[in-house]
Amino acid sequence: MSAHNPMPRSAWIFPALAVLLFAAVSATNYVFTLSLSGLVFATVLLVILFGTVFAAVHHAEVIAERVGEPYGTLVLTLSVTIIEVALITTIMLGDKPAPELARDTVFAVVMIVCNGLVGLCIFIGGLRYREQGFQLSGANVYLSVLFALATITLIMPNYTTSTPGPVYSAAQLGFVDVVTLALYGVFLYTQTVLHKDYFVHERADGDSGELHLPGGMFVLSVVLLLIALLAVVLLAKKFSLVVDAVAVKIGAPPAFAGLLVALLILMPEGVAAVAAARKNDLQKSINLALGSSLATIGLTIPAVGVATYALDKELELGLSAQGSVLLLLTFFLSMLTFGTGRTNVLFGLVHMVVFAVYVFMVFVP
Repeated sequence: MSAHNPMPRSAWIFPALAVLLFAAVSATNYVFTLSLSGLVFATVLLVILFGTVFAAVHHAEVIAERVGEPYGTLVLTLSVTIIEVALITTIMLGDKPAPELARDTVFAVVMIVCNGLVGLCIFIGGLRYREQGFQLSGANVYLSVLFALATITLIMPNYTTSTPGPVYSAAQLGFVDVVTLALYGVFLYTQTVLHKDYFVHERADGDSGELHLPGGMFVLSVVLLLIALLAVVLLAKKFSLVVDAVAVKIGAPPAFAGLLVALLILMPEGVAAVAAARKNDLQKSINLALGSSLATIGLTIPAVGVATYALDKELELGLSAQGSVLLLLTFFLSMLTFGTGRTNVLFGLVHMVVFAVYVFMVFVP
């Protein structure tokens, strides 16, 4: 769905269906089981949930086009983060404890975005335009904050002594939450006030990409965005039950749930990033991709940390040795890819290979 076209019917139908489904389930006190009726319900739920997420991102795109860059990308990333926090906390606090879900989801987001999505955008753009440019200073800002946040939240917990890893103590987790929010807040100030020009790149065709929308359409998108986000939050509990049941049925590895949640929340934003790369607007692709990673760590970890502390739950953050190696490889590769301000097909292919290795290792560790 594109913000450049009249509002598609799916942009309001799916949020409405999501609200109706939640109302029907609540009124009938429906309990999900792995039966024929349960499979039908799971299918309907996933279709409506995916459609509602796409609708939410569509409306966020409409708002983003109206307010312009870099505020537009911020609207998108914050919308996706709200969905992510709702899904993670609901599954973590469900009937089956999942203290590692936040870690697995955040790691999956970083790998999907920094390798799968970035690689695909660069690869497609390279095939179509041979080379694409972007703001080197903006990419460096993204990477410096991302590397620091990822190391503090995903690697450091394995090397603390107050509590045995991969768990932070309550004091450590509180400190990490504060510094994470502070660093992300300063990044937002840099992105939206101090150095907005770092995150805007003039396209080769001279098109600024901005869209002037009627005021009524803008207000309608704001209202529907809020409804779509609320609907996803309301359906998160039922989604968590489906994920738990399917994981047990197919004997999926522990990281499967995190990968599934990450794919759900990133799919519509990924479509927008790939579309931007096809239009020779790699800067927007980078803003969407790296901005998602930063928002995931900078907002999701503190939110989940507060929730687990308030409910006296355990939160596992430290990656395994294998995951740490893949994360460090992603760091080094990203520095090389975004080190010149120009990209080509080979950079994209290397990132996609690393992503393929990650997915394979999830199922064959």
